[in-house]
Order: sequence, then C-alpha cells, then structure tokens
Amino acid sequence: MAILKKYYPDEDHVLVFDNATTHLKRAEGALSATKMTKNPSANFHVLVNDVGDDGKARYTPDGKILKKKIHMGNTTFNGVEQPLYFPDDPSHPHAGQFKGMSVILQERGFVDEAKLKAQCGTKMSDCKPPAIACCCRWVLYNQPDFVNIESILETEAWEKGFRVLFLPKFHCELNFIEQCWGAGKRAYRLKDASSSEAVLEKNVVECLDEISLISMQQ
Repeated sequence: MAILKKYYPDEDHVLVFDNATTHLKRAEGALSATKMTKNPSANFHVLVNDVGDDGKARYTPDGKILKKKIHMGNTTFNGVEQPLYFPDDPSHPHAGQFKGMSVILQERGFVDEAKLKAQCGTKMSDCKPPAIACCCRWVLYNQPDFVNIESILETEAWEKGFRVLFLPKFHCELNFIEQCWGAGKRAYRLKDASSSEAVLEKNVVECLDEISLISMQQ
C-alpha cells in the first residue's frame, strides 16, 4: 500500500486476495462464538501471544511463545454496544466474568433461543443448514455482528483508503496471479544466464513488466 500511494497516488486501488488463512486473520480478541461458554464463566478469555515493548513475541525458558489472557472485545447489537463481560462491581454475583451465550442471547431478546443446548455435537459443522436455531452457538454464530467481522488486512486497508476483495474459495493454482507468474517465469527462462545480481534483478523486473493484460485476464 505504501508503494501504491507513492507511485500511483491518483489511482483508485482495489486489492484482491484469496481465502488463505493468513489473509482472513482477525484482530486479537475479535468477536467469535466458536468457544464461548453457555453460562457465566470466570475462565473464558482469549489466549494470545505475549508481546514485549519491542513488538516481538516473548518466550518461556523452554523456548515456547509466552501466552496471555485478554477479554474478547465488546460487540454492537441494534446500534447499541453490548459488553460480553459483567461489570467489575464487587456487589455483582458474577463480577468481571464472561456473561455466557445464554445471557448474551437474552439481552438481545432471544429468550427461547437462550434455553437451547450450548452446541450440537462436538463441532460447529454438526449444525446442519437450514437450521438456524438448533443451539446457542449456532444462533450467535449467524448473527450479523458475529458474521461481519473484518480481518486485520481489511481494517488496515480501509484505514489507508484501499478497498479489499476476497476471491471465492478454490484451489490456489486456479488463482489468476498464477497465470501472471507462469508468463513471467517463461519470459525469464528465455533470458541469457548470468551470475550478476544486478543483471538478475533487471531481468526479473523486465519479465514482470512484459506480462500482458491478456495473460492476467485469461
């Protein structure tokens, strides 16, 4: 994005990505129903890497990345912020605890759904469409605010004025960028061999510039 802003400041940029897990990664503490408890819990937190002041991960003496617990971020329902944890009020019976899916659903007006079992089976895929109210987790999982969570990539792009599009899920070799790499590598193989780093870099740039719009569109 920095390169595009520098060399093409007057263009309207749209960044296109495939559905790789790294592209879809959400911010730490992002809203997710997949591991929520049904009832209030003092033990429900999000486990994330513990990062030092230098921005690098910290490690335990045995070489493992140090983890820390954080609260899952609040959400917004019908335009109103909905905290996922009870207030830290000593007089509250569940002070500071996670509310649980049942309470979250009740606060949204889903009284009957709040009485459902926590989850169907042992994994999310056990909830079979078109079912939409088979368990607490599936009801929350399909709520608009739970569905429309931006990835870190989207958030960073929007903040810098770039639009992001994700390609449908398909085999990575079908991605159009592979056609570009293929055309570039073919052109590179036709260049004279060289051991000079400067020449090799020049050849790479020339081969990438030679990739035609037709190759991209095909």
